[in-house]
Amino acid sequence: MSVNSFARTVDLLHRGMDAETIRREVIANNLANAGVPNFKRSEVNFESELKKALDSAKKRPALEMARSDPRHLTNVVETDYRDVRPRINLDYLTTAQADGSNVDAEQEVQLLVQNQMKYNLLAQAVAFEFNEVASVMR
Repeated sequence: MSVNSFARTVDLLHRGMDAETIRREVIANNLANAGVPNFKRSEVNFESELKKALDSAKKRPALEMARSDPRHLTNVVETDYRDVRPRINLDYLTTAQADGSNVDAEQEVQLLVQNQMKYNLLAQAVAFEFNEVASVMR
């Protein structure tokens, strides 16, 4: 494992943990407002945007346009994964309750459990990466 690969892996894991922390706060807000009439739940979008950014680095066009000036357009559109941020989206299209709210407390609790499991898994993966480095250094 190269140092660059290690740094990128740990960075991606930390970004995932940050996204899960934001997701936990959003879920907690949804649960806290479950009884509020006309409250609309929010959700966090991160993983799909991160996947698009990582895939854009792999996909190169068969024929890349030559540019004689840096201001010219290019047909290569790469998104740096470090520019991807968790985005909070408001779900205003659905209504699950008679009072206009769309928060299902049972579903939110399930999402909270999933969130905690994902966060623990990411934390264990970070610990594993550093344990690998520590074992090499011994």
